[in-house]
Amino acid sequence: MNAEGTDTALEAGAGAALGAGPVRIVLVDDHAIVRHGLRSILERESDLRVVGEASTAAEALVVVERTRPSIVLLDLKLSTGADTEGLELCARLTGGHPGTAVLVLTTFLDDSLVVEAVRHGARGYVVKDVDTTELLRSIRAVARNECAFDSHSAEAMMRSMRTAPERPRFTERELTVLRHLARGLSNRDIGAEMYISETTVKFHVRNIMRKMDAGSRAEVVYEATKLGVI
Repeated sequence: MNAEGTDTALEAGAGAALGAGPVRIVLVDDHAIVRHGLRSILERESDLRVVGEASTAAEALVVVERTRPSIVLLDLKLSTGADTEGLELCARLTGGHPGTAVLVLTTFLDDSLVVEAVRHGARGYVVKDVDTTELLRSIRAVARNECAFDSHSAEAMMRSMRTAPERPRFTERELTVLRHLARGLSNRDIGAEMYISETTVKFHVRNIMRKMDAGSRAEVVYEATKLGVI
C-alpha cells in the first residue's frame, strides 16, 4: 500500500467531520503481520482508531462484543481453512451488532464471493492490493453509512449481473427512497430530503427489503442496480 500525502490529508479532513470521536476499528485477520501493518497505517490518521484485533472468528466475536467498534475490517479466509468461515462471521457480526459495519479486506476476488459477502451483511469489499488512499477512502465511506467497493470488486459485481430476476413493484415513494439509499444517505437524511419522518423512512426501507428479499441496505442497492431500478 502506497501513501499519497495530499489525498490522505483531504480524506482525513473529511473523516474528522464524521462524528465527535474517531472511527473505532477492529482488525480481523489470521496473519499478525497483516494486522500490524494495517494498524500502523490506520493509526497515522487522527480520525481513525484501532481498538482491537482478532485472528479467528471466535476471537473476533469476543473482541467486538467488548470494544463495540464502528467498523470491522474482515479477511474472509481465517485460520481454520474454511472458505465460508469469514462469510458466516460477517453475518453474525452484522446480525448481532447492528451498529457495527463490516468492510471485507481480503486477497480473494471471486464474483460470487463479492455478492455473497454483501448478502451476508458486508457494507463493502476491498482487495488487499488496494493502495492506502483507497483503503482509507473506503473505511470513511463505510463510516458514513455508505457502501464501498474498489474497482476490482465493483467489476466483479457487474459481471455477476448476468440474469435479471423478476422485477418487484415499487411505489413512487419507495423508488425515491431507493435512490437515496443508493446515495448512501441515512434514514434521518432521507427523511429530511423527502420531508417525512425517520419512522416513515424506516417503514419504507423495511418494505423495500421485504420486496427484494434483501438482508441489508447494501444488498438492496446491489439488487436494485442489478434489476435496473436505479
